[in-house]
Amino acid sequence: MSARLTASAKPSAGVALPGYVPENHGCGIVHIGVGAFHKAHQAVYTDTALALAGGDWRITGVSLRSVDIAAALNPQDGRYVLLTRSADGDQARLIGSIANVLVAPEAPDAVVAAIADAATRIVTLTVTEKAYGIDRTTGGLDLRHEAIAHDLGRPDAPRGVVGFLVAGLARRRETGAGPLTILCCDNLPENGRILCRLVDAFTRQIDPALADWIGQNVRFPSSMVDRITPAATDRTFADAERMCGLRDEAAVETEHFSQWIIEDYFAAGRPAWDEAGAIFVASVSAYEKMKLRMLNGAHSLIAYAGFMAGYETVADAMRDAGLKRLVEHQMQAAAATLPPVPGIDLTAYRTELLARFANPAIRHLTYQIAMDGTEKLPQRIAAPLAEAIHRNADREPFAFAIAAWMRYCMAVEETGRAYALRDPRETAIAQAVEDAGATPDRLFSNLIAIPGLFPAAIVGDAALRDLVVARLSTILEHGMARAIESPA
Repeated sequence: MSARLTASAKPSAGVALPGYVPENHGCGIVHIGVGAFHKAHQAVYTDTALALAGGDWRITGVSLRSVDIAAALNPQDGRYVLLTRSADGDQARLIGSIANVLVAPEAPDAVVAAIADAATRIVTLTVTEKAYGIDRTTGGLDLRHEAIAHDLGRPDAPRGVVGFLVAGLARRRETGAGPLTILCCDNLPENGRILCRLVDAFTRQIDPALADWIGQNVRFPSSMVDRITPAATDRTFADAERMCGLRDEAAVETEHFSQWIIEDYFAAGRPAWDEAGAIFVASVSAYEKMKLRMLNGAHSLIAYAGFMAGYETVADAMRDAGLKRLVEHQMQAAAATLPPVPGIDLTAYRTELLARFANPAIRHLTYQIAMDGTEKLPQRIAAPLAEAIHRNADREPFAFAIAAWMRYCMAVEETGRAYALRDPRETAIAQAVEDAGATPDRLFSNLIAIPGLFPAAIVGDAALRDLVVARLSTILEHGMARAIESPA
């Protein structure tokens, strides 16, 4: 077995090394939610920025639950191999921007202290939509969310992301550590504004004076992130070891494409992310809507229809000519709901997305994308559909996506094999499905009515109901493959 990757180990010549000495740079960023996407995206931009412009901008990572990422990265001094896969071959690069990873359940005070440290000037987050505790009915703070409820009762011993942020900010105020920027990088519309609203609502429950201090000293810019990053597999680790010559238990793989659009609204400076390729704008809203509705919306359609049709990966699904047509149709319908996006040709963007989805070198699992559907559908499918209904525009592609999701909610493959839904509202989904049986119109009525999932304009639209029930009927009677081939 090869020696393990560490700061002192020398990788093979085929691996691109950091253009700086990582240990010569202090930490100025805390990142909550260190996973594959962060390692393939924000940490890479930071690595490039450090090489180009320097600064004390290395990253202290935080894992809210699992010890696995800390166990992988910490013995390697934060280093890992990034594999960029394309049809032309793989490239390997050593990333050195992460200094260490804290495990929140094991060392909660260390997480709070890291956020409160005067050297920390930015906190970034990739924790997925469900972790924030958003009430999907009101858009505000969900007081019933497990972590929110716990942390409101024990703000001195937080478990969730909002609780940790508020605890860190409270200590920051006490110690005079100075202003801070909190940069959300999750797939939520106007994610900075949402996070600001949640933090304010939480803080006003426990300390209104602290809420006022946050309003004066903390900034919440929004951002849009894009890079397809599948979960690491045994092949990821084997290829990283082969190319690096060292054993790497934190390797990650991704596609060549990468995009980061950020509102230039920082309280205490930032790395030279612009020199690393990030785009700074006054408002990220149009870019967020574009990505959520076109890329993420299409991904959800591929996930549910593709999984039920027996396709393991997005690339497998995109070889189905019928499904590819449905995806393109949905992208076109979603694009029609968008405001102008500065500097973006939406037709060219759609073409690029189709090529990225079809990349055979990226094994992005349909089952992976399908998880947490009730957290994703409101912004990916419901938002453009509501706009289409308002304009009396094309509902058909969104209807197929909803029908595919509803079939997926039955939690059993066409072969009869059961699978886990992996959704925070799976209990409500299971009850709705059980009450409906396999009756398409009842399945539609029960699932569409789950509170906070679809707005009234969608729930009450008779034309949409007819479309979805018709698609569901075809799927249940003839199977997903037949429905994809002849969706009407």
